[in-house]
Amino acid sequence: MADQKNTQPARPVHGGIKPSDLRALGLRPEDVLDFSASISPIGPPQGIWQAMKGVELAAYPDPDSLELKEALAGHLSRQTNSSQTVSPEQLLVGNGSTEIIHLLTRAYFPTSYGITGGQTGGSALILTPTYGEYQGACSLQGAAVSTLDAGPPPDFLWDLDLAARLIESHTPRLVFVCNPNNPTGSYLEQADIDKLAGAAQRGGALLVLDEAYISFVEQPWDSLAMLERDNVVILRSMTKDYALTGLRVGYCMAAEPVISRLAAYQPDWSVNGLAQAGALAALADSDYLARSRSEVARSKGFLVQRLNALEFPVPPSAANFLLVQVGDAPSWRDKLARKGMIVRDCTSFGLPQYIRIGIRSLPDCQRLIQVMEALA
Repeated sequence: MADQKNTQPARPVHGGIKPSDLRALGLRPEDVLDFSASISPIGPPQGIWQAMKGVELAAYPDPDSLELKEALAGHLSRQTNSSQTVSPEQLLVGNGSTEIIHLLTRAYFPTSYGITGGQTGGSALILTPTYGEYQGACSLQGAAVSTLDAGPPPDFLWDLDLAARLIESHTPRLVFVCNPNNPTGSYLEQADIDKLAGAAQRGGALLVLDEAYISFVEQPWDSLAMLERDNVVILRSMTKDYALTGLRVGYCMAAEPVISRLAAYQPDWSVNGLAQAGALAALADSDYLARSRSEVARSKGFLVQRLNALEFPVPPSAANFLLVQVGDAPSWRDKLARKGMIVRDCTSFGLPQYIRIGIRSLPDCQRLIQVMEALA
């Protein structure tokens, strides 16, 4: 376990193509394929553009996203395999799930001087390596952060007995676990999450279960049963589920007191009218997620086979991305970028030997492999 003192907060590193990077490489957006972001490979659902055309741009959007919450509640309640249902009062919609991560740290580490280096007196535990925004959001609030690193490849699994003991002994306010995890793709089963949630309950912590990639897991367990606990919040990303990257829509589910606490810190209109309309249209496409999972499985199978043939080890991944051991990640990222193939250098995750490849359509993945074979 590592403890980190917060001085000047550093902004997390993210995937995605930045115009400044393309200009430095002399490339145009249409010249590149972005494998650094992990979203649905089949593009946004049909009907989204038409839905957005009906939005009155001169009108304020609903600050509560009520219609979208009602649609989400119905969608989630139909998807569950348990008796658990979801009500609109158990939902909060955000400008991507990343906004909700920042609402969590603002609500549970309230301070007016965290960004200047002051301490809130609260702490968080993060299971790492993982999404950098957890650390970034905590740092902005001046919270003390402890991390528990996963074990070695290929499994990248945490010692969950140790994690439970740390939660109970350190009594953090927030515990962050990404499942399936970014960037390793490892996926914890229900008994594992139950162990962490129980420890969090005894330690007085809120367990933040980030399921941004759950829609791409072929056989997920039903996490909605976790909502029976009053100390668990589940994050999900419509941005990733439906390729709504330019609109930014995420949501969380939790007990009503937790939702009310987060809503008190959310600015009005953070989810714009176009995003709400687009998300509603996406939910109406009932077969979309199944089609997306099918394309992910097809492309992932191809990539794993060909990458192994190139002698690049690929740990098992339950998500729509692959962690690939290439030796020198910055070098491979640069070489591929110059060929118009943008992958994620995982050095910022503490994994400088690995790149992360987001799953795209099969033809796109075939083009990537052709370039890697030429460079290997």
